[in-house]
Amino acid sequence: MREVLSLREKQKLTFMEKIKETIEVAREKDPAAKGAINILVNTPGIHAIMFHRVAHSLYNRKHFFTARLISQISRFLTGIEIHPGAQIGRRFFIDHGMGIVIGETAEIGDDVMLFHQVTLGGTGKDKGKRHPTVENNVIISAGVKVLGPIVIGENSKIGANAVVLHDIPKNATAVGIPAKVVRLNGEKVEH
Repeated sequence: MREVLSLREKQKLTFMEKIKETIEVAREKDPAAKGAINILVNTPGIHAIMFHRVAHSLYNRKHFFTARLISQISRFLTGIEIHPGAQIGRRFFIDHGMGIVIGETAEIGDDVMLFHQVTLGGTGKDKGKRHPTVENNVIISAGVKVLGPIVIGENSKIGANAVVLHDIPKNATAVGIPAKVVRLNGEKVEH
């Protein structure tokens, strides 16, 4: 048990370390990203992620009103709506973020990238877990809607404007309305 706690303690980053890591991810994933100051000042996805980190911390301490207020200010300033209850891993990157919506019970792993107009939403007014889980190393392209308490498996890619209503296995590429897996483990999938 102590080994697990030590590992968790090592994985915790200070707020400044998280900002630095977020800037490095922007440099890595966005060819238009030029310089740390430019990224910090002119990248709405970075602003939304930083606002979310603060709001999520407050949400976890049961300061729900203040957490929601910060998330609403972020939405107003960036056009990106992330509920403060959403759990988001490390090195998360939002490119061209306008219109992104991430629901309260959404879970996003490490090294995930979202493009504009993505929704990680629910399918109704259910209580409890009602939003998607996105595992590590996933790319979700522009306009994608991922709806309900489903899982997008690690190392997967979701093509532009897909509507995902069912689990997507790991190492898959899914496209279409409704989304269908067209590649799995690097091999074409015939339908």
